[in-house]
Amino acid sequence: MKEVPDTVVCPGCDAVYTRAPLKPRDVARCPRCGTELDRHPGSQQQRILPLTVASLIMFAIANLFPIVEIELRGLRSQTTLAGAVVVLAGEGMSVVALLVLATTILFPLLQLCILAYLLIPLRREHRPLGFAMLVRMMQSLRPWGMIEVFLLGVLVAIVKLSSMATVVPGPALWAFMALTVTLTAVLSFNPGAFWEMTFRAAGDDEDKKQEEASA
Repeated sequence: MKEVPDTVVCPGCDAVYTRAPLKPRDVARCPRCGTELDRHPGSQQQRILPLTVASLIMFAIANLFPIVEIELRGLRSQTTLAGAVVVLAGEGMSVVALLVLATTILFPLLQLCILAYLLIPLRREHRPLGFAMLVRMMQSLRPWGMIEVFLLGVLVAIVKLSSMATVVPGPALWAFMALTVTLTAVLSFNPGAFWEMTFRAAGDDEDKKQEEASA
């Protein structure tokens, strides 16, 4: 299949256009249906890898340390997210435990690992193996990552429990808050930029080959 990097197809009406160079903050729209075709990425491509690394660090802290510590009548109890999943499974709520495990641990971690796997070689102007499949997989996983929903549920539970017991937020809770912010920024990255980066890398490789051949 021949790659045509200088064209863009409208997702709204399938019209084909030649990609025009954009200035910072410019947005290209389809003249037929008004659908957004492209926008200038700004410095997003330079920020996305550091944000991905920061998200992985926050993810590790959020899952390795206790979320909250509850003290009631002299008894203290604390748990991690993985511990909460185990407790739910032990209480006969296996479906809920599986959903929490998938939406707050497995899917977000898989998304971040895919991003890191794609971005590190692209920074070195190399296309990683399985590029197209992984970009599509990351897109399909986006709706299933629900860390912000989990965080909202934890905050509501803390407010309700604070009237009955002493609740002390753990390191994981603060890490979840930071992770929600960084993950939102990471997942707002336009997947189309991956294709631009890989086409640019392929074009640079061909230019180098032509220069070596002419030399």
